[in-house]
Amino acid sequence: MPEPLPPSSPAPLFQERLWPAWWIWPIVLGTGAAGFVALAPISIAAGLASGIVVAAALAVALLVNSPSITVTADTLRVGRASIERRYVGAVDAHRGEAATYQRGRGLNGTAYLCLRGWIDPVVRIRITDERDATPYWLASTRRPEELSSVLGGTAEAATEAPAAQA
Repeated sequence: MPEPLPPSSPAPLFQERLWPAWWIWPIVLGTGAAGFVALAPISIAAGLASGIVVAAALAVALLVNSPSITVTADTLRVGRASIERRYVGAVDAHRGEAATYQRGRGLNGTAYLCLRGWIDPVVRIRITDERDATPYWLASTRRPEELSSVLGGTAEAATEAPAAQA
């Protein structure tokens, strides 16, 4: 008699993969071209091989290392980190100057970061687990309002940085 299948994981309420932006790919091709130029004076075949290997290695590295954000009824996974939803506190979405502030001057050095330079908006997720020294997670996302809403945070995104303190 076959063993019963384990219960399937809950359907995601939100899922996003942080793929590289379009403008990264010309840089990958340019780096491959540099690999070609470096070895072409020695041998055109070696230059072609070098250029192809460099471009392919960069492309694979970018795609394999693209983190994802997944929210289910029970868990939140951002990149390599995962936490139970019961430990998720206030959630705020930020765009523009407010996002720049959150990634820069407003950043707590002990926060968990999953940032990608080609994605401007961020979501700040406070962690309420008393045993966790991480005060919050800061994650890049192309859909900050949707992620914030799914996590029960503010649906209206902040766009301005806090006023400078005197």
